Amino acid sequence: MRNNSDVRVVVAMSGGVDSSVAAALLKEQGYDVVGMMMRLWSEETVAGGAHNRCCTPEQMSDARRIADKLGIPFYVLDTKEVFRNTIVEFFIDQHRQGVTPNPCIECNRHIRFSYLYENAMALDAEYLATGHYARIDTAPNGDYRLRMGVDETKDQSYVLHVLSQKHMAHTLFPIGEYPKTEVRQIAEKFGLISAKKKDSQDLCFLGDGDYRRFLTDHAPEMMQPGPIVLKTGEVIGEHNGLANYTIGQRKGLGVTYSEPLYVIATNPYRNALVVGVADDLGKSSLIAHRVNWTLKNPPTEPFRAGVKIRYKAKLVDGLVTPLDNNRVHIQFDTPLRDITPGQGAVMYDGDVCLGGGIIIRDDD
Repeated sequence: MRNNSDVRVVVAMSGGVDSSVAAALLKEQGYDVVGMMMRLWSEETVAGGAHNRCCTPEQMSDARRIADKLGIPFYVLDTKEVFRNTIVEFFIDQHRQGVTPNPCIECNRHIRFSYLYENAMALDAEYLATGHYARIDTAPNGDYRLRMGVDETKDQSYVLHVLSQKHMAHTLFPIGEYPKTEVRQIAEKFGLISAKKKDSQDLCFLGDGDYRRFLTDHAPEMMQPGPIVLKTGEVIGEHNGLANYTIGQRKGLGVTYSEPLYVIATNPYRNALVVGVADDLGKSSLIAHRVNWTLKNPPTEPFRAGVKIRYKAKLVDGLVTPLDNNRVHIQFDTPLRDITPGQGAVMYDGDVCLGGGIIIRDDD
């Protein structure tokens, strides 16, 4: 039987509690653990300097101290250029196209489970481990399965739907079996300085956490005023930049009408904000593209599934029909009010993540 000490695991460390506990648990289990932190791009802050929220000097120092306490090697991987060219440019470009992207999905697709994963394998590691709240196990037929984390309030399988069978064969999520409260208790047990650290919430590459200000600086055309129109094309007001609005938004429109109005779409080609009444929000179907299946044998026939259309959304039931060119059509049992192009549509069988794609439009 193979000894864990013969198995090298590279742990993606951030200085936070989740990745620190992941490293500590693997070390306790006897693995040959190596800590690796990515230095990511960030814009210059008002105070000077460019420090991504995922890798500030303080976090890097904390990660080194944690690695020292655990007795594991620690390396920093310069990822600034690839992160800027893929994630940040993607974020800006998607807003230019009038959609609302989820950069965390793209970061997992192109950075963690591509660039970082490849660098981990280059160190002769058998696994890359992260502090995500998700689980990987083996189905009765021997295929790998991506499952929700035990802590449903922290589950991150939604942003991990980009994983393949190859990835899952070489990926570990050590804290996926624990609720967040217990993860903090484990950190205290190991005496880790990250035990009481707060979770990071903002987009990591923003200097001040204000994405509207960021787009004003980096894509000023997205913040130009333009018409607010009804579905009929009638102009009823003026918006102050399309990037300031999201699908379903009611407050802050600055227009009066006989009924409450909501944002139902954006038209970047006309620089127009399309609004309508509550009934205009309800959509029963969508089409998603860039679909990645976590399954070894993806479905080719329609099937029923639970679907999440946002990271914090609840699962809703629907009929999924696979289409050509890595697309799916999803018909929901009940209309949804916040189907948003650019967000992920992720499909589940119970707590098993089957895969997902990026919403390109509602299909009503």
